Amino acid sequence: LIGFSLFIVFCGEEETRNMKFSTILSAVGALTLSTSTIAFAPSIAVGKSSFSATTRAIEKSSNGKLTGRTAHNSSTQLKMAANIDLKGKVAFIAGVADSTGYGWAIAKALANAGATIIIGTWPPVLKIFQMGLRKGSFDEDSILDDGSKMEIEKIYPLDAVFDNPEDVPDEIKENKRYAGLDGYTIEEVAKQVEADYGKIDIVVHSLANGPEVTKPLLETSRKGYLAASSASAYSFVSLVQNFGPIMNAGGSFMSLTYIASEKVIPGYGGGMSSAKAQLESDTRTLAYEAGRKYDVRVNTISAGPLKSRAASAIGKEPGQRTFIEYIIDYSKENAPLAQDLYSDDVGNASLFLCSPLARSITGSTLYVDNGLNTMGLALDSKSVEGIV
Repeated sequence: LIGFSLFIVFCGEEETRNMKFSTILSAVGALTLSTSTIAFAPSIAVGKSSFSATTRAIEKSSNGKLTGRTAHNSSTQLKMAANIDLKGKVAFIAGVADSTGYGWAIAKALANAGATIIIGTWPPVLKIFQMGLRKGSFDEDSILDDGSKMEIEKIYPLDAVFDNPEDVPDEIKENKRYAGLDGYTIEEVAKQVEADYGKIDIVVHSLANGPEVTKPLLETSRKGYLAASSASAYSFVSLVQNFGPIMNAGGSFMSLTYIASEKVIPGYGGGMSSAKAQLESDTRTLAYEAGRKYDVRVNTISAGPLKSRAASAIGKEPGQRTFIEYIIDYSKENAPLAQDLYSDDVGNASLFLCSPLARSITGSTLYVDNGLNTMGLALDSKSVEGIV
């Protein structure tokens, strides 16, 4: 229709060519809108987004051209306000123990949209986390957009390497860090959540562990490799198995992965890169199986490096920089967007994936890493000096 209308504009008779161009464009726009509204109109229940752009003065370089840096920092401010309403929805985030990681940012983004937040925390750090909450250690990081404070309605002890009580060995039961705790296997936590809330809507897997993560794969033991897979990949499978039956139709499962799943990242060893590859493969399979069985979506976010408490512990040696510090610097030097990556960036992307706006997205890996995943050349390498 658009092509036909433009053909009339440029190839019609003399009087047609003399018509006001704005009139023709208006007609074309009206016809196109009326056609697309019928064929492609989204459901009203999906949600709404509003965009506004405010133009500012553009600074130009001495030769009169707009430089890349100037274009990035000025010219136009694009503001997006997505009206995502999750009031009445319950979100369970597994793997939160402080306010420095992606799990906390995801919880905060969901809380901003009105979701009820419940959390699963690793038993050995549960008391420390609860004490920090009582003391107000996380108050500053809990402030929502409206000035209120995020409320974590309930915290469940969760050890995601155990599926049911029969899996828990005596050495764990007798461990003083587990003293006074029970019901922390995935199956038991799912039953507790069902008893407390009935059906829920969102489950986020924000946990990983590799006891030999500092070892190269060639030096990783079978025990260490399987431990990384169990805690970082199979735990997500188990969450979907056990929480799937208590999810509302249209619900969302989401996990966090890392680019080491597909590219070589020296220093991220102990089978962790393999575990992340498993996680991404399982995401696709679970999207099909859980989608058909429970009418839920399953996605993962490949997040860029963040200096969280857990990440900072990798390769930590006195007087030396940590692994995560090197990786953050590498990312800023080589990613298409040379900017800091914040936990809120992943939180906001997670909000989208877990919301009705993403109702047709499942089985996907969404990269939130300033575009680093697209690069095939290290821009800061001495071997390419003079080329870039």
